[in-house]
Amino acid sequence: MGPGSRGADVRKVQARLRQIDWFEQDVTGYYGEATTAAVRGFQAKREIAVTGAVDQTTLDRLLGMTTEPTSAELANQLGANVPGPLDPRCLTGRALCVDKSTRTLRWVVDGSVLKTVDVRFGSEYTPTREGAFSVTYKSRDHVSSLYDTSMPFAMFFSGGQAVHYSSDFAAVGYGGASHGCVNVRDYDAVAWLFDQVRVGDPVIVYWS
Repeated sequence: MGPGSRGADVRKVQARLRQIDWFEQDVTGYYGEATTAAVRGFQAKREIAVTGAVDQTTLDRLLGMTTEPTSAELANQLGANVPGPLDPRCLTGRALCVDKSTRTLRWVVDGSVLKTVDVRFGSEYTPTREGAFSVTYKSRDHVSSLYDTSMPFAMFFSGGQAVHYSSDFAAVGYGGASHGCVNVRDYDAVAWLFDQVRVGDPVIVYWS
């Protein structure tokens, strides 16, 4: 398939490209400029002939790197990454449980998940640290002294790394990255979390 194509197969290709952050648009089923650009980028990254069209080689590589799109993905019902298993360290007491594998954060109290939100992390140059931490301090209207950027509802857990709301994440999704913080794009959810979380509460950052 290529530019001008339409149909269910195009929707699936768009959804799969979106899974690996090559396609940031809504799934439409129409192979237009955005899809062509996404395919070209995917091909160039993997040293496949850069045509902008999905040939068998491109399709095979894409299928090998992604999963069958869900009905929610095909219907553009985003904002609901599917969490993996909870880390055992999250199962007692109170904990912010951050799963890097599924890009989710869960607020867990006595083993019960009370809130789940989508999150994104730092880039390869400024990675989000992994391990067991705790909330060292909170700042409702924080502004980064290093990057001069707004970090509302910041809950710091490892040096300058914090869980906080990100307007950039809300705007561009996984097309961007943090400087190491755990970004939340749901403003109301992180505002609620900020009021629940206490200084000293554990923060577990792990791969499920």
